[in-house]
Amino acid sequence: MMSTLLTPRQAAERLGISYPALKHWILAGRIRTVKTPGGHHRIPLESLKEFELPQAQATPGTTRISGRNQIHGTVREITVEGLLAKVILDVSGQRITAIITADAVRELALKPGDPAMALIKATEVMIGKV
Repeated sequence: MMSTLLTPRQAAERLGISYPALKHWILAGRIRTVKTPGGHHRIPLESLKEFELPQAQATPGTTRISGRNQIHGTVREITVEGLLAKVILDVSGQRITAIITADAVRELALKPGDPAMALIKATEVMIGKV
């Protein structure tokens, strides 16, 4: 029985990683491929199994999001001034600062010492309580 073969782009999409990252894995020999007669890499579907993450279980009262750049840390400082709030997360000794609405701080019931997550997307940083 012949395995389903994916292009590197299809495999990268399925794994939720970038195409350049997958190409790097191929060139480093980290993922098994077969070559077409034209010399192109194809990835057998079963080669992806070890790289696929288990399906995340949603925690009651939370929303799953598609953003991959989620950095978990601890709220160190919150400064609310008018409509805005500055939230500083400690992530392994590093600080991430985000400016969010004061309403968001209240809705998330954020306070120093809380575990939280920064979602970094392009130039935007959002805070989510963990």
